[in-house]
Amino acid sequence: MFGCRDYEAKNKRSEMVEELYRLSHINQTYDFAKRMRAKYRSLDHVEMSIWECCELLNDVVDESDPDLDEPQIQHLLQSAEAIRKDYPNQDWLHLTALIHDLGKVLLLPSFGGLLQWAVVGDTFPLGCAFDPSIVHYEHFKSSPDYKNPAYSTQLGVYSEGCGLDNVLMSWGHDDYMYLSGAYKYLMNEEDAENLKWLQIFNKYDLYSKSKSGVDVDKVKPYYISLIKKVKLQRFLTLFPSSSFSYAVIDAMQYFPPKLKW
Repeated sequence: MFGCRDYEAKNKRSEMVEELYRLSHINQTYDFAKRMRAKYRSLDHVEMSIWECCELLNDVVDESDPDLDEPQIQHLLQSAEAIRKDYPNQDWLHLTALIHDLGKVLLLPSFGGLLQWAVVGDTFPLGCAFDPSIVHYEHFKSSPDYKNPAYSTQLGVYSEGCGLDNVLMSWGHDDYMYLSGAYKYLMNEEDAENLKWLQIFNKYDLYSKSKSGVDVDKVKPYYISLIKKVKLQRFLTLFPSSSFSYAVIDAMQYFPPKLKW
């Protein structure tokens, strides 16, 4: 199941993906991310059920994905079902997979209709030097932050070990980041502990995609029951965090103690 995402392929989709990353790396600046958080913090909260939000993703395709162009509800369920198969007793992880990309509703007109570069694609820290491991790193050279001396050093505006909770991430559908080596100097002990599970989750997020879709009606009862189990009947969208997935306050007490998403 697990393989490598191919960002080097030369075809129409890869050209679209690279253009999205070019626009993202130019426009996702420290000031932009701060402005967007301030903007969405001021909006009224909207309530809906978790499953209603999942179904909205029937109308969303992620243009940053080099592998698949299926509606995002399929991505949620493919990730969740793959984890459920390999970790049948970790139902909190099944739920994490189900909700992890709900923030992509920001692409829909009723949620702001943001452009793809402002919502999807890999998340990265702002306010410090961009790491060469980031996808299409070369396009950062056109970013205003790349030449800003305040943001161009390894630590930038941060201190070593400050913790990822204190790091401003690029604005988008989520605020978590899979770190395989980059930016570890910003992590604290809690981040290091969380990283163990995040590395597991990341494989299923990126590499569980398939043209063979999940039967939504067949699996829906399981996920509805799981949502009820952890009391996630309602959920605040347009929450101050850009990551709708991890803005589910009622879920905090259910996740393992050291995973405070």
